[in-house]
Amino acid sequence: RMEGFGCYTLPTGTEYRGSLWDGMFHGPGELQFPSGGGYRALWVRGVPTQGKFTFADGLEYDEEKWHYCDGYDRRFYTEICSGFKPPGMPQFINLDPPKIIPEGCYDCGDGFYNPKTRVVVDYKHNFLRNADNDEHEWILRTCRKAWDITTEHKPKP
Repeated sequence: RMEGFGCYTLPTGTEYRGSLWDGMFHGPGELQFPSGGGYRALWVRGVPTQGKFTFADGLEYDEEKWHYCDGYDRRFYTEICSGFKPPGMPQFINLDPPKIIPEGCYDCGDGFYNPKTRVVVDYKHNFLRNADNDEHEWILRTCRKAWDITTEHKPKP
């Protein structure tokens, strides 16, 4: 069994770096997700006891003090860090410029979703997961779709 400090890559591409004991995550360690985010925690026999999730852009999740995109302040994290764009140049997602969505699909944050196949693929078109009914409904209700028309800022001559 694995013991000591090590790296372990899961079939999903998620990588664990940290302490191992009796084949389990045990002690300080971090999960690095293929999307760029990470979860740093203190593990006890494979279970995280305290930890913090950090998104790929550096935003840290705090369950008790979470005020990001809460209805009162609708700015994206990049807008919080860098400020707003000039008037007439809207920012539709945190990533700027946004990814181009394949025809008939939705951008669900960690990849593209095809409602016909109910499959989510990452931005390089590798399989991530099959969407259950709840995720399917949420994506259709809230996510950007390929056929949304966006206007680009074009300065007047």
